[in-house]
Amino acid sequence: MQFGHNSNVTVDGATYHVQTEERGTAQALIDTTVYLRGHVLHRRTDSFKDLLPLNADREQALKLRVDTQHRSVVDEIRSGKLRLTIPGDAKMPPPHSEAAAKSEAALHLELLNAKNWLTGKRAMLQIVVLDAANKPVERATVMARVEGAAQPAGFSAETGSLGRTNLEFEMPSLVGPEVALVLEASKGKARARLRFQLRAKPRVPSAS
Repeated sequence: MQFGHNSNVTVDGATYHVQTEERGTAQALIDTTVYLRGHVLHRRTDSFKDLLPLNADREQALKLRVDTQHRSVVDEIRSGKLRLTIPGDAKMPPPHSEAAAKSEAALHLELLNAKNWLTGKRAMLQIVVLDAANKPVERATVMARVEGAAQPAGFSAETGSLGRTNLEFEMPSLVGPEVALVLEASKGKARARLRFQLRAKPRVPSAS
């Protein structure tokens, strides 16, 4: 299972979205990206080839590296150590403009049980959807799909008054080297998306 984090950081009225994920053993990279209203302002990558091949202890070391890199970027944004150049078309619009209203409607999607959402072949996703002010978003549509499934697999639910919902389903059969769990949330024109790369277990040859 892929390790990753998503955080919103507000500094001087601008809300930056920080996303960190490891790209799987094929790329062996930890990738952190800082966004502002769809613009990529900063990207930081670090290799974890020294941890390959992964085992239980090395996966814990990888998780620690992911956690540390994400926290470092968030802390550097808050402290001002990380200087971000904001493109002209991404600067803060007038407070009552239509663009400001759209920015305020941006969604933040989080998988609360990212470490243990899969038990055997049963998936149980605990999801929360927040707005730009970190307030719960009620009646947002949440969809989950599995990329790399033998058959198309998609599941949906709607958030309650606390912005939370659960999705439970049996994991489909997985094929191909690239397998991922994709989560998407929407309400009106606002959208949010998360992608967790999964590692399909190698098939054990049957005894002849």
